[in-house]
Amino acid sequence: MRSTAFRMLAWATVLICAVGAPAVTSAQDYPNRPIRIIVPTAPGGMSDVLSRMFAAKVTERTGRTVVVENRTGAAGVIAANYVAKSAPDGYTIYLGFHGTQSVLQHLDPKLPYDPAKDFAPVVFLATGPNVLVVHPSFPAKTVRELVDIAKSKPGGLNYASAGIATTPHLISEQFKLHAGVQITGIHYRGAAPAGQDVLAGHVPMTFDLIGNALGNIRSGKLRALAITAKQRSPLLPDVPTMAEAGFPDVEAGAWFAFFAPAGTPASAVNWLNKQANEIFAMPDVSSKFTSQGMILPLGSPEQLKAHVDADTRRWGEVVRKAGIKL
Repeated sequence: MRSTAFRMLAWATVLICAVGAPAVTSAQDYPNRPIRIIVPTAPGGMSDVLSRMFAAKVTERTGRTVVVENRTGAAGVIAANYVAKSAPDGYTIYLGFHGTQSVLQHLDPKLPYDPAKDFAPVVFLATGPNVLVVHPSFPAKTVRELVDIAKSKPGGLNYASAGIATTPHLISEQFKLHAGVQITGIHYRGAAPAGQDVLAGHVPMTFDLIGNALGNIRSGKLRALAITAKQRSPLLPDVPTMAEAGFPDVEAGAWFAFFAPAGTPASAVNWLNKQANEIFAMPDVSSKFTSQGMILPLGSPEQLKAHVDADTRRWGEVVRKAGIKL
């Protein structure tokens, strides 16, 4: 009996090892089939450009196939939810951004995914600080002067935003909270129409991505007062940061990062992270984005998680205190 039990145990051990072997081999061979990057925006936007650059360079460097799939709609929720529910095998990743990963959970109690629990951070790709700009006819030459004007006529000033819960809207409300001013938001269907009304002088101010506003700042059609970054931008070296202007807590911007479904093997996450860190550090790649005012933080999955956690807390506070609702 004891001999029979021993043989059964031995066979069981062999079977367990045999079943486990393919998983080990698969992890070692990753990737051995095409990787899909799910992008929540239409072709041509920053999310799409970052993803396609990564896909092209991975294929060029390694011979592995990476394809980009645009799944638009519902402010990125459709794409995020699709990836959150995908197999955690490293072959479907998501180009996430501040909206789907740090903001929407504070605005939509029925969000179909949990940004903190349903995703594995991969790498922090890029962030775009905003710049506070005013029409040249507006008398304020500094942020302090703008605040003084706003305080002299509460509710008498307007700001333009790209829409409810967009970065320009959230930063504007963050600024109002820390400056203690009342400025009314005028919300447009995108950054372009918002910017056009500021250029035309219909609305005196807005926060916009540096890359979007740079040409009009240099031509004198807009006046830049401050940027929402830790350090000055090399594209606008004479423009102070919000901290230098006296508002250190007004620091934010659009950001973009790769995420995988929760439970994705560490080997796959690490492979993707390594590729991204090397690719976006290449001079011909990094210059393409830094010339548009973008910053490329890169780093480890843990660094991305820390950023997302901090950003989530920041916007949660702004949404609650400002009473922002969809």
